[in-house]
Amino acid sequence: MKKPNVVQLNNHYIKDEKLKRRYELEENAKRHRFMGGLLLIVMLLFILPTYNLISSYHKLQEKKDRVIQLKKDYQSISKDVEDKKKLADSLKDNDFAAKYARAKYYYSKEGEMIFPVPDLLPK
Repeated sequence: MKKPNVVQLNNHYIKDEKLKRRYELEENAKRHRFMGGLLLIVMLLFILPTYNLISSYHKLQEKKDRVIQLKKDYQSISKDVEDKKKLADSLKDNDFAAKYARAKYYYSKEGEMIFPVPDLLPK
């Protein structure tokens, strides 16, 4: 193998240039570490609110579903209340109250026989 013809000088100027180059590389490495840390912080600043936003959206959807369910429950309960009010108004009539008591609780007069009939009473 042939030796290179170029000989590197090892003088004061070369040493200063190598030192400058080493400092520049160290400064670049510090700058890159700083930018990497800054990027990490920025990512965290975006990730946390995004997580909170998604969590809030999920809770909102659950609450919307709950509202829909409660509206359905309200409608069925309102219908039940209406039916109970109608029954209460009907029970104010003595003849209806007597028929209702006979059918529901099997009350009878002396000498009467009771035959239960399904679906005769209001629910």
